[in-house]
Amino acid sequence: MSEASSDGADRPPHRLEPGAAQARVERLLRTLLDVGVDGRGPFQGAVQLAGRLEVGSVSLEDAVGRNVGLHTRLAAASGFVTGLGGFITLPVAMPANVAGFYVLATRMVATTAVVRGYDVDRPGVRTGVLLSLVGSEATDLLRRSGVHVTGPVTEAVLSRLSGPTLMVVNKAVGFRIMVSLGERSLSRLGRALPLAGGLIGAGLDTLMLRGIAAEADRRFPPNRRRPRGQIGA
Repeated sequence: MSEASSDGADRPPHRLEPGAAQARVERLLRTLLDVGVDGRGPFQGAVQLAGRLEVGSVSLEDAVGRNVGLHTRLAAASGFVTGLGGFITLPVAMPANVAGFYVLATRMVATTAVVRGYDVDRPGVRTGVLLSLVGSEATDLLRRSGVHVTGPVTEAVLSRLSGPTLMVVNKAVGFRIMVSLGERSLSRLGRALPLAGGLIGAGLDTLMLRGIAAEADRRFPPNRRRPRGQIGA
């Protein structure tokens, strides 16, 4: 056996050791929850944004609609600008674009949850926000994590799970999102043409975000116990 193979230098460069993959997933989850839900610097968190959107809204559902519209515009603009460079910027821009997309999507779902009366500091709610990002795969990820559900995966269902179980589910979502980094890169081969690539990027981001918004609707139905005007109280 050669010296290179004995120390692992001949491993495929794209393969990560289990420990390295785990560390990347944990960093991703921290980013989504710390930035997407709680906010950081000028990027408002879900509670702050929900309060801002409720001002001037005729109803709580109007605030939810404004929330989805705001994040759809932001995602479309981000996808368009990132895609303009075509394959020249693809290796650098794509990971940042995908991460940025998921931060926006996380905040959109968390804001919908806050407007509808859910406490985003509760572990079950935070897991529900993450599960909304993977759409129809949520039930399968729960099953693989040892959780078997027969109906909609709502916050009420998740709130009955233990803390360690919720952490396992969160990591399963994180791994699925990491896989999507490569899948979404391959799905955007049209970016070889800069202008067309920008339009494709904006369209894909908008379509995907609206699908996530629909998942948030199912995951966080209106909470009748929440009085209007008590966002963040």
